[in-house]
Amino acid sequence: MRMSTYIVRRLLLLIPVLLGVSIFVFSLIQIGGDPAGAYITERMTEVQIAEIYEKYHFNEPAYVQYFYWLAGIIQGDWGLSKSEREMPVTEVIANKFPATFELAMVSIIIAFFAGIALGTVSAVRKDKPIDHATRLLALAGVCLPIFILALILQYVFYYSLDLFPSGGRYDEILYINSGGFTQYTGFYLIDTAVSGNWVMFQDVAWHLILPALCLSFGTLAIITRIMRSSMLEVLSQDYIRTAKSKGLPKKTVINKHARRNALIPTTTVIGLAFGGLLAGAVLTETIFYWPGLGKWSTDAIVSLDQASIMGFVLLTAIIFVLANLVVDLMYAALDPRVRLG
Repeated sequence: MRMSTYIVRRLLLLIPVLLGVSIFVFSLIQIGGDPAGAYITERMTEVQIAEIYEKYHFNEPAYVQYFYWLAGIIQGDWGLSKSEREMPVTEVIANKFPATFELAMVSIIIAFFAGIALGTVSAVRKDKPIDHATRLLALAGVCLPIFILALILQYVFYYSLDLFPSGGRYDEILYINSGGFTQYTGFYLIDTAVSGNWVMFQDVAWHLILPALCLSFGTLAIITRIMRSSMLEVLSQDYIRTAKSKGLPKKTVINKHARRNALIPTTTVIGLAFGGLLAGAVLTETIFYWPGLGKWSTDAIVSLDQASIMGFVLLTAIIFVLANLVVDLMYAALDPRVRLG
């Protein structure tokens, strides 16, 4: 099967999945109370409220409501976020997504490179002290709750050592004194670099370190464990023994022959973990005062903001669906046999 055909087929399979997700989210809206609450604000008049009911057919059967609700979702009408000054939910997502995406990107880069390296070294040096230390670190990453780790990092590196800031994306006083920077994309590392404000670039990077380490720790632990297990399995294969018997350097055998094949099962974890980091950074963003989607969803839950909660759930589902697609494509790139399936 050609790669282009494989991609098209995977994209077509996303349609029923997304429809199923939309039905699930719509059902949550129905269970949560009056579905019109996602579009009605306190400042609306009775005439405006009647227009909302008429527009979305809220007085008609549920399947009719679903059709018009889905049409609105496709057109970008996700309701109004009461926790964000009654802004459209899509606008709030567009404003806050860059902060969460930037944090997730830095976290997955840390988890990917550290996890692959630790898993590889642990497998190559099986039952050696470094292997035991790596497994202990991985066990801690799986067992330690993320909010406990966040509080520990804040206490040690902010309150005790005063090495890193406690939260936020940048120092507001430094921002004013340095002349600020233009927010072209919302990704502050990029915006500060494009603006040429290297003082703020360093400050933004400094603010990223603690929340990124906290968010990446659990994913790093999982990647390390799976990479170690995959490497051990690959290293026992006949073609690895053949490569060694031919006199190939150990580094070539490990890096070129073993690690590439060991990455295939690890790819699933990395792809889905990135989707989880994007959608699940709720506790990390709340503790580190990070103004992203996670912090917004927490505020929405506290204020019973129905439209924001449903918008976050829908966005989370879409992110995971797309993450699955990327994982499938990575599988095809790493293992050519997948294209023949």
